[in-house]
Amino acid sequence: MKVQKMRFGVLTEKGHAEVRERPLPDMGPEEVLVKQDACNICTTDYQQWLGQREGRGYPMASGHESSGTVVEVGEKVQDLKPGDRVSLAYVTCGICDSCKRGTGCDNNAIGPKKMSPDGYRGMFAFADYAVRPARALIKMRQDLDPSEAAFMEPLAAVVKGLSKLKVQPLETVVVVGAGTMGLLNAQALRALGCHVIVSELMDNKIEVARAMGFQVINGNKVNPVEEIKKLTGGKGADAAVLAVASTYVNNQALELVKALDGRILYFGAAYPAPQIQIDSNVIHYRRLELIGTYGADLKDFCVAADMLNQRVVNVSKLIEKKRYTLDNIQEAFAEAATPGKFRVSVLL
Repeated sequence: MKVQKMRFGVLTEKGHAEVRERPLPDMGPEEVLVKQDACNICTTDYQQWLGQREGRGYPMASGHESSGTVVEVGEKVQDLKPGDRVSLAYVTCGICDSCKRGTGCDNNAIGPKKMSPDGYRGMFAFADYAVRPARALIKMRQDLDPSEAAFMEPLAAVVKGLSKLKVQPLETVVVVGAGTMGLLNAQALRALGCHVIVSELMDNKIEVARAMGFQVINGNKVNPVEEIKKLTGGKGADAAVLAVASTYVNNQALELVKALDGRILYFGAAYPAPQIQIDSNVIHYRRLELIGTYGADLKDFCVAADMLNQRVVNVSKLIEKKRYTLDNIQEAFAEAATPGKFRVSVLL
């Protein structure tokens, strides 16, 4: 039976998500029909639900951390076939200079501010079916849990950040924050041969980080700066990854890294925007590198897919035990927005 309609979750206003139905778009020769299996609720998604990112607009057919199964392929698609398990990368125009380099899209083909012909914003990732460009899909192993396969996009963002940080094997890197993105960074750093130390305040996150085998500093019991100095023979860490964003953490990071040639990666964002209180002379004399990162390039998605497919990174502990159906998406957003949660997954 040919699929003609799609059911999808949409944010209509602050604090409200509901399920709607629309005709399924026609599939082009370079496109793929995907039966979407799972979509995880990203920080960006629940922050808009909380009213912190209302500038993204409504109605928002949000979501981007998704995985699914190929149902049908267009006549020009050669590398995918029905039954393949896939995860969603960024949807791009495929013709601009950045697309040809695999470094993004100059035309912002589909994003939170791009509107569909029927008036929706977003990527329709909380949907039972979707039509996607084949170039936006990466093949995943058949036996990988759909909610785990949906981690390809956030892990790609981690890969991008760590490539900018230019970490080397045997370096000591402190990850501030043991939430979903902090522990993704920590696992990727460990896979790259780094000595990883995680700093966290919340007890449940400390427990998960330790269960993953990481050395963890409980910031409620010891001073993280003093502890890092002690663990590194007084030198400080080679680099720090800030997976939480606050003015306090931004300033603390300057003391976590070594006196000369320390590097700090600002991975997370927060609203209202945190500050960094440092003058340029300190950056100059300490030869500090303050590095920003956002999003991912095509090569980062490929590396992230390999990490998940080869189980170099295991995200099973980063998914909340209760999973939701599409019809319960409002409840799912409410849980995702609860402080201290890891990823909440919606099964489609």
